[in-house]
Amino acid sequence: MEQEIAHLERVITRISAVDRIPLSYWRARINEIGTARLAAAQHRRWCRLQEKLRQIEALHAHGPADTDPPLRREATG
Repeated sequence: MEQEIAHLERVITRISAVDRIPLSYWRARINEIGTARLAAAQHRRWCRLQEKLRQIEALHAHGPADTDPPLRREATG
């Protein structure tokens, strides 16, 4: 279990909603850890993984229009 948590801690800092692996895959992996018996320190790390993924999911829910800078209009004339 320790190796799985450590792997997800490394990966979670690199994933985004536009990666080829969908966020639902990472959600399932993290949720699976939550079903195991965890030591207190592992549980705290699992909670941090949950929160980080929630933040990524929230950014994705707003869609690219909310995260992209506004388009500049070119002057015509």
